[in-house]
Amino acid sequence: MYPSITPPRQVKIGAAAAFAGTTPRAIRHYHQIGLLPEPERGGDGRRRYGYDDMIRLLWIRRMAEVGIGLDDMRAAFDESGDMEETLGRLEESLAAQEAEIKRQRAAVARLRAVGSPQGLLSELVTDRLSHLPPGALRASDLEALLVTERIFGPLGSAVQAGVYIVLATHPDLRAEDDRLDEAEAALDDGVDPDDPRVEEIAVQRYTHHMALLQASTAAGLDTADDELFETYDADLTGEEDTRMGALEAITKMPYDFSPARMRCMERVAQLVGQDA
Repeated sequence: MYPSITPPRQVKIGAAAAFAGTTPRAIRHYHQIGLLPEPERGGDGRRRYGYDDMIRLLWIRRMAEVGIGLDDMRAAFDESGDMEETLGRLEESLAAQEAEIKRQRAAVARLRAVGSPQGLLSELVTDRLSHLPPGALRASDLEALLVTERIFGPLGSAVQAGVYIVLATHPDLRAEDDRLDEAEAALDDGVDPDDPRVEEIAVQRYTHHMALLQASTAAGLDTADDELFETYDADLTGEEDTRMGALEAITKMPYDFSPARMRCMERVAQLVGQDA
């Protein structure tokens, strides 16, 4: 009498997926890309997975857990790829993810410390504003710093933060700034670009600009600006560079300034440029 031969046990795709810690959909994808060979099908036409298939699935899962991509897995199984090169790319990717997590944790810490959206600005800007009392900055100030950071980067925004420090600590300059904002906004109400008011407001804005510079110098903020430029290089201690050109920014932002207001802005820039 011959001993009975028991065929190796095989399982359906659902059981294979459950054991390997994946999904039937993922297993079907492995088949499609050639990462997992198609197994034999039973009498009911369904796939049956044996021991070798399960081992392969477990290796796939382990490689996925450490971040190895599907293409690199296929090369590893075929022994046709350079695993050292693959692991080098993986280490670079993990280092970048680690740096990003560190940046995010620092931002969360700033938010907790500041207790306002100000903490979402770069560390350079937040640190510079840290000595101001809560509520000293207006929402519009933060919005302007956010836009400046997008256009000129954290360093440019930190320099502009000095302006808002002056405004927050000099009520007379803040009042004049508000008055000029209203006067400039009024230029959008159908004023001709050649209207004498355009030049008048431009000169007033320039005069106000010079007063802000004087107050900044008196407070030592200009010296702080110089130190910022000397201390921080182009990558700003690894912070993501989100800068774009000012001209590009004007085309991207939904500005709706009238020709008269644009003319006023140009005149202010010309007057400031003459001083420079």
